[in-house]
Amino acid sequence: MALKGKEADAETETKKRKRAGFARIDAGVEANECIKVYLVKSQDEVGATNSFCIDPVDLNQFFGEDGKIYGYKNLKIDIWMSIKSFQAFADITYENTFDGGKGITDLKPALQSIFGESLLEKEEFLQTFSTEIHCIRSIMSDGEPIRCDLSRESDDASNAHLGVNGSTMEVIRMNLHAMPVGLLYSRLVPLVLLLVEGGSPVDVTDPKWDVYFIVKKTNDLSGVHNMDLLGFATVYRFYHYPDSTRLRVGQILVLPPYQGQGHGRRLLESIYSVAVSENFYDVTFEEPSDYLQYLRACIDTLRLLDFEPIKPAINSAVQYLKENNLSKRTNKSSSKSQFGPPQHVIAVVRQKLKINKKQFMKCWDVLVYLNLDPKNSRCMENFKVSVSDRVKGDILDKDSEANGKRLIEVPNDYDHDMTFVVMWSEAGEETTGALDGDQAAQEEQLKQLVDKQIEDIVKIAQKVYLLRK
Repeated sequence: MALKGKEADAETETKKRKRAGFARIDAGVEANECIKVYLVKSQDEVGATNSFCIDPVDLNQFFGEDGKIYGYKNLKIDIWMSIKSFQAFADITYENTFDGGKGITDLKPALQSIFGESLLEKEEFLQTFSTEIHCIRSIMSDGEPIRCDLSRESDDASNAHLGVNGSTMEVIRMNLHAMPVGLLYSRLVPLVLLLVEGGSPVDVTDPKWDVYFIVKKTNDLSGVHNMDLLGFATVYRFYHYPDSTRLRVGQILVLPPYQGQGHGRRLLESIYSVAVSENFYDVTFEEPSDYLQYLRACIDTLRLLDFEPIKPAINSAVQYLKENNLSKRTNKSSSKSQFGPPQHVIAVVRQKLKINKKQFMKCWDVLVYLNLDPKNSRCMENFKVSVSDRVKGDILDKDSEANGKRLIEVPNDYDHDMTFVVMWSEAGEETTGALDGDQAAQEEQLKQLVDKQIEDIVKIAQKVYLLRK
């Protein structure tokens, strides 16, 4: 009997362990895996599987440190955003909720942290396709047209089903401080948060903020005038000492369905045209993404190619690369001055084209490269040596060092251009800047930087060549 009792106890313990082993532990689900954001232009597209989905988009950042949602089985969230009124509706479905040790995520405040007051209930959202179908046209009616272009055939392909008989692209400038404009921008903020790296809302109460909208104006077969918002850029009028103002681009975004059609270029060119016509000091950018820097370099290089005052300086630099062997030179500072643009050229570019010195220096290498013969090996090698000298000079700043003194460029809150601080090494020792390790390691790092710089120059030059054709 005693043995049987032990067997019964063992069986009971096994059942307990099984129950414990199958206890439901919630691992959560990443927001990126269960949430999809769709852009729709009509009520019929809401819920349709073939509607335009923004992908990829990082939603994890809005859901705690680990980016996960807890307490839902088979959770699916489809967010539908109207590109007519830029209001949204979240369709949330799941089998059931449970507390697996980390509670149940409250979805409403998380979604409102992205979409704010533009997040509506379904019935109200669907009504906006009729009640606010012309809200863009209504708001833009008070704007200042900056540029107007006939639409290219490729631009119209996505709207072929509308039966339009003509369309134009227009860039319109407005002040964000105006209430209707500020309201529209608040509805666009979710796209800034989702699509602009490090994006955050600008202060619409500050009257120094302007917004440049690019819109498509169409007339349907019945003669009704329609307007679609394709993208926008926010621009701040920033004081420049002592008595001028510079334009600083804070955000620029083309809606995903309209990307790759040249609208970003239209926006930037319009901002430059305002800077020139209204004589702003220059145009700068606030923390531009890699792609925006690439696009900006392409546009600036195109403008510089047609700028007559710099052509003699470019020809002089090209001639210098053709006639010399820079790998055997002894005076590097002399070669640097021969290759780079003269100060008066830098000044006239800033005055006439509103391109600041830092940006012009980035474009200069591309301008020279476009005028070189790629079959001339010595010339191309000299070009690479010149770029290497510049990269090395930017890092080590040899020309600024004397008895351990070194100038270090640092960003500041008051001006787009860099400010410098003076650094002294102990006992007058020479500093080596951003390169780490021994001499061999430093040379390898420098080579990689130069190779990347050359790669970027070639990429921009190729794009400029295609755009120019």
